[in-house]
Amino acid sequence: MRIAFTSSDGVTVDQHFGQTRDFRIWEVGVDSAVEVDKVSALPVSEDEEDRIAARASAVAGCAIVYTVAIGGPPAAKLVARKIHPMKTGTEVPIADLISKLQEVLRGTPPPWLRKAMNGGAAAAPADE
Repeated sequence: MRIAFTSSDGVTVDQHFGQTRDFRIWEVGVDSAVEVDKVSALPVSEDEEDRIAARASAVAGCAIVYTVAIGGPPAAKLVARKIHPMKTGTEVPIADLISKLQEVLRGTPPPWLRKAMNGGAAAAPADE
């Protein structure tokens, strides 16, 4: 599944969703993770609504966006596109976040994450 990170250096989640210059896009599975893209998030408009929509479009196709912080309207735009915003609250290495996510994927992930893992199709837990 595709995961976006707000990062200035490609190593650490260290940016606010509304202020990041780039999204680092990773393909993350249970046992693998690889950076697949770097998407520009530079504003193309002075209008706040247009900037939020452009950022949400930049991460289209991702299941999760990890960011230090995100406001209510941008978070709502992501959720409407079935992208789950995850706030770290502080700078965190991308590798640590991927490792923790993979632990969850190996266990019993919540229903929304199981659905994301299956490309949007609902799936029952392995033990059902």
